[in-house]
This record gives sequence, structure tokens and C-alpha cells, in this order.
Amino acid sequence: MTPERSAPVVPTATYRLQLQPEFPFAAAAEAVPYLASLGVSHLHLSPVLEAVPGSPHGYDVVDPARVRAELGGEEGLRALAHTAREHGLGLVLDIVPNHMAMAPRHNRALWEVLREGPASPYARWFDIDWEAQDGKVLLPVLGRPVGKETGALKVDGDVLRYHDHAFPLREGTAGLPLPELLQAQWYRLAWWRLARTELNYRRFFSISELIGVRVEDPEVFAATHAKVLQLLREGVVDGLRIDHPDGLADPDAYLARLHEAAGGRWTVVEKILSDGEHLPPSWPVAGTTGYDALRHVDGLFTDPAGAEDLLALYRRCAAPQTDRGGDWAATVRRAAYKVITHELAAETERLTRVAGRVCATAPDPALHDRAPWALRTALRELLVRLEVYRPYASTDAAAVLTREAADRARLAFAVPEEGEAVDVVRDLLLGRAGGDDAVELRTRFAQAASALRAKSVEDTAYYRYVPLLSANEVGGDPGRPAVSPEDFHAYCARVQRDWPVGGTVVSTHDTKRSADVRAALAVLTECPERWAALLQEVARGEEDVPDGQLAWAAWQTVFGLGPAGPGRVREALLKHVREAGLHTSWTEQEPPYEEAVARFVDEGPCGAPGERVAALRGALEPHIRANVLGTALVHLTMPGVPDLYQGTEAEYRALVDPDNRRPVRFPPADPGDKGAVTAAALRLRARRPEVFGVRATYAPLTAEGPAADHCAAFARSGEVVTAVTRLSLRLEQAGGWRDTRLPLPPGRWADTLTPGREFEGHARAAELFETLPVALLERMPDRPGR
Repeated sequence: MTPERSAPVVPTATYRLQLQPEFPFAAAAEAVPYLASLGVSHLHLSPVLEAVPGSPHGYDVVDPARVRAELGGEEGLRALAHTAREHGLGLVLDIVPNHMAMAPRHNRALWEVLREGPASPYARWFDIDWEAQDGKVLLPVLGRPVGKETGALKVDGDVLRYHDHAFPLREGTAGLPLPELLQAQWYRLAWWRLARTELNYRRFFSISELIGVRVEDPEVFAATHAKVLQLLREGVVDGLRIDHPDGLADPDAYLARLHEAAGGRWTVVEKILSDGEHLPPSWPVAGTTGYDALRHVDGLFTDPAGAEDLLALYRRCAAPQTDRGGDWAATVRRAAYKVITHELAAETERLTRVAGRVCATAPDPALHDRAPWALRTALRELLVRLEVYRPYASTDAAAVLTREAADRARLAFAVPEEGEAVDVVRDLLLGRAGGDDAVELRTRFAQAASALRAKSVEDTAYYRYVPLLSANEVGGDPGRPAVSPEDFHAYCARVQRDWPVGGTVVSTHDTKRSADVRAALAVLTECPERWAALLQEVARGEEDVPDGQLAWAAWQTVFGLGPAGPGRVREALLKHVREAGLHTSWTEQEPPYEEAVARFVDEGPCGAPGERVAALRGALEPHIRANVLGTALVHLTMPGVPDLYQGTEAEYRALVDPDNRRPVRFPPADPGDKGAVTAAALRLRARRPEVFGVRATYAPLTAEGPAADHCAAFARSGEVVTAVTRLSLRLEQAGGWRDTRLPLPPGRWADTLTPGREFEGHARAAELFETLPVALLERMPDRPGR
């Protein structure tokens, strides 16, 4: 039976705060009066449980039973909650069930496992393959092979130290000579490069510093969630954001258990939906955190024809070779092969071992004696062809692991008979063979799939395929960056029907560019010819350009970001080239290339040629402003619960982390038009929650006249109308609004953004957008006698 999807408290809007030692609970409490005045109902806090000391984000939890001391501890959190309640606000917590920090000297549970081995009561907490590495946990922390690092290893009582690292000694081993001591432990210290192929614990993506937690075990769930559940029970917090549910062994069961334990509190999940994919309907959550909304909002302000022109220009100028990313689907496939054979090679090997064990013990003799290399190839070829993050127990796996994908996977085998391994693996994954023993294989495959998708798409392909940087966002589809008004309305209607109080976002701590940077970049799709002319102009004398793909990304970065110090641009582009992995990477750095990138940034985009980019941005400012305000208003009034990232109530230009985690000012120095639009929309949501909630309605409104396509509008519950200008540069080039009109629902309508203006029957677009490129109308009470 599916748990009832309900919540005692549903936010009207949340405001995300990035807590860190430099911005603890006390600083958040000081901002409460201002944040309450905006009109949000809840503060959305980044992880608050004990993390690695100095952590700027808190996702590296070391003790789930304690509130983080560096933020002010539990007393500080409760004081923040009290202050928030006094101002009418609640709290929503971001929690991390999938992993903890692989930091033994801070993680007590992990310390005990390394000291006592599989007999430790904490051994069930962590997803360790004790059958590999001779029953030891591989710890790839050494700067060089172990034989070259013995001089840096020191015994200190019952602790083994290596620079800043500390490890427990197994009982009775402290007096042994170092070579024997190393062999006697429940762990194996190793060169960091061995993490790629020999790691024997599940991790977060390919980050060896984060070890997977087995919350599928009821005892582990209870131990790791006790503090959060206590805070919910005692009314300190009202709701939850679940980080990375795709990494869990059984997201369906986990969310059901959490729903019951939390008493049905409002919960959203950081689930990245691929284009056309829907959230499993059985999940007892309010919805996703909102990356699917982000993709649709961004797409609404992207010109499809101009995006195609940019792509053609990009292919000619920046990606003349296929392996540079001139085709999105091909780029994703190449990135997936690279990730699965390098960063996730250890995960592939573990999956292959599980598949081999299942085949060897299967009731069907036809599955016996399957060669490991054939199983490995079959698994790899099926994984790289998945077009979603992972299959789920509650969905039809056959719709994800398609017959067409299997047919293409078999082409990787030179001999057709060897390709039968694909059918064997697919049958195991679909539950058609292998019996109960195949459950682990299906679980591991799903977990590996999510890591592969995230690493190959978000962390590799997005940095290799860059014709339009605004499309390269979490949950996006760079191959189809534009969304028509019809598709946008269809999406909103579906959300209102199925997940009316799920989350919506346009900027987060994980977005690679803030919404306002992306809004500026989207304008380039309305003037690709001007962008082409600009690139031709600034390219003169660029003999020292590292490569065309990087140059293209750099020029778009400075256009989207606007005036900024070269350090910010340099840091973002260095991360860009390392993630792309074409000329340098995080683990195989090429200093000459990276130095060339830094010189190019300083002398080109952030030097004198960059002034030409700034001039173009200045000329396009009215159209950037239209996109910025349109994105903000649509986000705040479409179906769902909007989450504002810190500082984004005013214009906020940020690049990928750590740039987007910089401290912000409360209140902003100059909130401007965006601040006024944001506050008006939030206060309207707070004042009229029934208009936007579970029982609300969503109705598209269609403009009439020669410029109808440039007006996107909708009504909420027949009481509020949102209207925005889209593709305003194309509109200007076509002669403006002329006699375009927007028919309104019955009644008289007051403009909440420009007091004193009223409309009835219809609104002339030229008048509606006379002051601002957006409008937010509220139906006025009927006159007496009407």
C-alpha cells in the first residue's frame, strides 16, 4: 500500500541559506527579520549535522547524532528556530542519507570499523566489500606507493599517523615492526591512484573521501536519522530535503520508511529527471527539489532557431573535431565510456564480481561459466546507454533497459555468440533470471548507473559541449535547449496535477551558473550573428588561445557574468578544463596547459578584448533585464514551492562552486527591479496561499495579435495572472507589440508591481509591459451589485 502523500506544514516559499563556519546559526538568526519581510515561509538550511572541521558545505557528515558545533551546536540551531518562529518562519533541513566523510579521525563510527573490522557493530553502517582486498578496507590516501612513504608513517600510541591523517591500530599490534603492523590492520593504506581501480567501498560518485552508508538496514537508518527525527518531532524543523536519493540501495523503501518515521512531513528529493522522465508516483514525497522546473523555465526564454545558429557557428569555430563535442549525444556517450573505464573502474569491477557470482550460482546451468570480461563488457555497454539516472523498483525496468539498447550493446562484441552476455545480464537486471541472488546485482547496477550519469553528463559532457552555456545545467538538455510555451504550459499543468507542492528552483548551490547569468546568456540565442561578429573581432591576434572550445566557453562566461575580477573567471575556467578532461584533469594535471588558460583569461576575456564583450552586454541590457525578471516571476508563481537561493532576491551573478557559495549581504545593497518583483510575488503567495497550493489550478493564457508568441502568461486559480515578455530582442526587431492583446479571465485586475493600474477584459501588451517587461495581476473584489 502506497503511503499517503501528505504533510502537516507545506511551505509557501523557502529561502536557501548556505551555512558554514563563516556563516553559522547566529548569523542566520540575524538575517531572519529581513528574510521574513521578503514573504518566504521557511528557511532552507544546508546540512547541519557534524561535518569535517572547516567544511564549507556540510555534506561530509562525520556524526549524524550531533548538530555541528562549528555552526553553534544544537543550542544554536534551536535558538535560530525560536527566532524564526517569532517572525513567522519555519525551518527545512537538507539531509545526507547516502554517504558520510571518509575521515577516520573525525568519523567515530568509521574509526571503530577500521580498528575492529567486520566484527565492529558499526561495520553494518558502511557499504564495504569485505570479500575484496583480502578483507581489508582500501584507503587510498598516500601521496606515493606505500614503499616510498614508510618514512612518513608514524606510530603514536595506538594511532598510526600520516601527515594530517590518523588511523586506529588493531588491538595488540602497536609494538610490531612497521611492515608487519601495516599487514595486521583491517585496512590497507595505498597510493591515491589505486582508488580508480581497487577501491572496495561504495562512495559518492567518484569521490573517495565520501563513503556510502547502508541506510537500507533498519538499524543503520535509526542510528543515522535519530537526531533529525527528534528535531522534527519536537517542532524545531518542519520539513526535509533529501540529498542524492539515487545513490541509495532502495530509494522506494527508504522514502517510505522516512515518511512514516517523520510523520508525513513535507519532503522533497534531489532527483534529477531526464527529459520526459517522471518521478515515481509511489514515492511518498511532495516532489523533487526542482531541477525539472529549472530546465523548463530556462527553455522558455531560449530561442530555438538562434540556438541552432549558435550550434552551427560553434561547430565551425570551436569544435571542428568530433571528439571536441560538436554533437551532444556523441559527447555524452564518449564521456560515459571515459568515466566508466577510469573514474568508476572500481565500481565496474565490483559489479562484474557480483554478476559473476550470480551466474555461477544460478539455477540455470546456461548462466554458468560466464567469462568476467564478457560480463564486464555487457554491463559497461548497458550502463553507457541508459538515458536516465537509474531504474527503480517502482518503475518498469524494461522501459529503461530497452531491447534497442541491448541490440546496440551487442555490437561491442566481435563474435556474435560472445554478445549473448548482454542478454544474460539484461535478464538478470530485469529479474527474469538469477532468482533472489540477482537482487544485489540490480541494486549495484542502479547505484553505479546514477554515479555514471552524474559524472559523465553533469561533470564531463557539460564541460565539453558548450555552444550555449546556459543550457548546461543540472537537469537540462543541451541538445534541446529551448522549450516552447505550449510545452512549458503542459509541464506546469502536469506538475499542478501530480506534484503541486514539490520544489522549484532556478539557482542552487549546485547550479553551474546562477539564473541571472543564464538569463543573460540566453539572449545570445536571439542575436547569434552579433555573437559571431564579436568572436571574429576578439579573435584577432589570439595566437596563444589554448583551444577553441575553451575560448568559446571563456567568452560566454564573461558575457554572462558581467564585470568581475579575473580571479573568479580564472578559477571557474580552470575547473571547466579539468572537468572536461580533454587537456588536463583533476588527477592528471598539465601545468603548461593550465598556465596557458590563465594567461588567456587575463589577456583576453578579462583583458582589453573583454571590453568589447562588456560593450555588447551593455547594448543588450534591456533584453537581459527582461529575461532576468521573467525568469524570476515565472519561477515564483508557477506550480510548486519556490526555493530562493541566498542573495537571488536581487540580481545575483555567480559561477560554479565555490563561487556560488561566497557570503552574501542581508539585505542586498541594491535589490533593484528584481528585488521589487521578488518581494511582490512572495508576499502575494504568503497572503493568498490557496491560490498556489494543493487545490490551486493552472490555466495557460494565450495572447492575440502579431507578437503573441512573445507573451507567456498563465492564471493561478482564477485569482492571479502572470505575464512575461519572452525573446524581447526578437520582439524589438519585429516591430514591437503593436496591437497584441492578452485576454484576461473575468473580473477587474490590479497590477501588483505598478500600483494604480487596472485592467479588465483584456490588456494591450504595449500597456501591460509599459513599465516592466513582466506583470503580476491580482483579481480585485467584485463591486457591490455585480
